[in-house]
Amino acid sequence: MLHRPLARALSMLAVLATAAVGAVLVPASAQAAEPVHYVALGDSYSSGVGAAPYEPSTCLRSQKSYAPLWAAANSVASFGFPACAGAVTSDVISTQVGSLSSRTTMVTITIGGNDAGFVDVITSCRFGSTAGCTNAVNEAKAFATGTLPGRLDRTYAAIRDRAPNARLIVLGYPRLFETGSCGALAMSTQKRTLLNDAADTLAVVTADRARAAGATFADTRPQFAGHGVCGADPWIRDVTGVIEAYHPNAAGYRDGYLPALTSVTG
Repeated sequence: MLHRPLARALSMLAVLATAAVGAVLVPASAQAAEPVHYVALGDSYSSGVGAAPYEPSTCLRSQKSYAPLWAAANSVASFGFPACAGAVTSDVISTQVGSLSSRTTMVTITIGGNDAGFVDVITSCRFGSTAGCTNAVNEAKAFATGTLPGRLDRTYAAIRDRAPNARLIVLGYPRLFETGSCGALAMSTQKRTLLNDAADTLAVVTADRARAAGATFADTRPQFAGHGVCGADPWIRDVTGVIEAYHPNAAGYRDGYLPALTSVTG
């Protein structure tokens, strides 16, 4: 028979060892995750233009956009969706950031394309001369490098002010075109290359200002590679409609934008 004090000591060691093993065996996934309060801001590339049907509002919001898809897949505690087709940076500040609060934990945004004259540039290139396309693209690139940075800075600062506890994720725009053969009625390879170069300039500027604001930049160009207009499996709409032209289709949001967002959220 063991000495009583020694027996008590051994019993205590056994209890402590069991507790330690139990602590080690509890998986991290069993711990309660922090609730996600997500708000999706931005323009038509966030609202989901190109992937009908749309909610009955003037903002052309679609549940097939990357934002509601991510919210559904991650069982968020709350989801706000003020993103609106046609939005520019000043619209985000004046009409969208009001959806944010100190409770918000995650914000996504696409913005800047309309500030840089996305619609006018596409129109000039699609229906005008190569010279006209070149001039329109050069003007847009000059705006993107000269004026847009300040507008993005003010927008990100307004988001930070309203949602100081949120992670801000800025998603970029894809290149819209593949540059191979595309038929007699398509834009020339030169025009498509010019527009892709403009998308690259916008991506560089947006990524730079996002980093300066302490935000995460999610580049969508790798996901869309090979799936632009004139590709074998396009995720970007061509001139299929005035509103939806040169926006992602449902596959573009699901297989392009959503993976880009997931790659930075984990």
